[in-house]
Amino acid sequence: MFTRRDFLKTTAAGGAVVAASGLAAPAIAQDVAIKLGYVSPQTGPLAGFGEADKFVIDAFKAATKGMGLNYEVIVKDSQSNPNRAAEVAKELIVDDEVNLMLVSSTPETTNPVSTTCEAEGVACISTVAPWQPWFIGQQGNPGDPASWKPFNYAYHFFWGLEDIIAVFTGMWGQLETNKQVGGLFPNDGDGNAWGDKTVGFPPVLEKLGYGLTDTGRYQNLTDDFSAQINAFKQKGTDILTGVMIPPDLTTFWNQAKQQGLKPKIASIGKALLFPQTVEALGDAGHNLSTEVWWTPSHPFKSSLTGETAAEVAAAFTTATGRPWTQPIGFAHALFELAVDVMKRAEDVADADAVAKAIGETKLDTLVGPVAWGSDKLPPFASKNVAKTPLVGGQWRRKSGGGYDLVVVENGLIPSVPLGGKLEPLS
Repeated sequence: MFTRRDFLKTTAAGGAVVAASGLAAPAIAQDVAIKLGYVSPQTGPLAGFGEADKFVIDAFKAATKGMGLNYEVIVKDSQSNPNRAAEVAKELIVDDEVNLMLVSSTPETTNPVSTTCEAEGVACISTVAPWQPWFIGQQGNPGDPASWKPFNYAYHFFWGLEDIIAVFTGMWGQLETNKQVGGLFPNDGDGNAWGDKTVGFPPVLEKLGYGLTDTGRYQNLTDDFSAQINAFKQKGTDILTGVMIPPDLTTFWNQAKQQGLKPKIASIGKALLFPQTVEALGDAGHNLSTEVWWTPSHPFKSSLTGETAAEVAAAFTTATGRPWTQPIGFAHALFELAVDVMKRAEDVADADAVAKAIGETKLDTLVGPVAWGSDKLPPFASKNVAKTPLVGGQWRRKSGGGYDLVVVENGLIPSVPLGGKLEPLS
């Protein structure tokens, strides 16, 4: 197959294609903008992940312009739909001829975009999806580890299931429970990975002495969780966990309250990342817990602007009037990485050169150090995956209304300060 990468190489050899970096790079015309494609879910049920995109991109454009750098950012909305994500990725590659693809937020967005880039020979950096559903979900035979192979152009940075399991069980160990866990795993990239009997929660929970009630994969946007609730009640479930989209968490939690399910702990990934999801539950959101990837108290600075996590979060609230949200840090870090990579790439019009620069990255970002090639990852994933730190938090209702997200578990990164200990649900 003749990809856009082949076309660029052919025409570049004839001197017809030039590209630019505002940072010094060899033999590059400085008046031609570097094109960055960016895909995220800005509408649909995953829209919370894209809430901060405009703020981050506007700040990036202002910062790079002030530094004399010439970047064009072409933004596409996946509409929370995997097919749409693949479609807009192809548009960015074929029509817009981007030099580097950036993509964020859940396997339903990151995977189709990364897969399209890999097929077309275009360098891509993705984030905000645990690395297992990102990597394994793109393999030709996800059930056959022996067949898994590294990617040539797709790179990813985020935490893994091993981290969120450690964080969640670290929180659960702070309270006395019967160790009976109810699992809520949807039929999507995240849910299938979290509930997987090899790489997901089941084998680790069993090893740690937890009993798991897994009622099977439900469809996203389910309107009736009675079967799950009844199964959890029959087991006397003290702990709920899972990875739900925001509308489903609202539906489930309201029905659980109505039907008398009374767990001591509910640690739910994805949906509980966002303050608006918790606020929609009213008082019933108090003491729900979740994973925490980034907060204003994280001890990191932007390599692009020098701002601290606290300063970036405060700037978002000032600009929008809304509470800070976790995806701010990772969207910002994507663009930090883009500038660093394109600064070092020998030829920004050559996807091989850009991919090589990604693989050689060692950058301190707003979300912590990012470097690919770690020996702490399985060999099949180490080339394409870079890990970032994770802590656990609990939403606490404020006396004047609204919620605070309090860090209650920091075993994986003690430099992130604790704000308290896990409290039981009322």
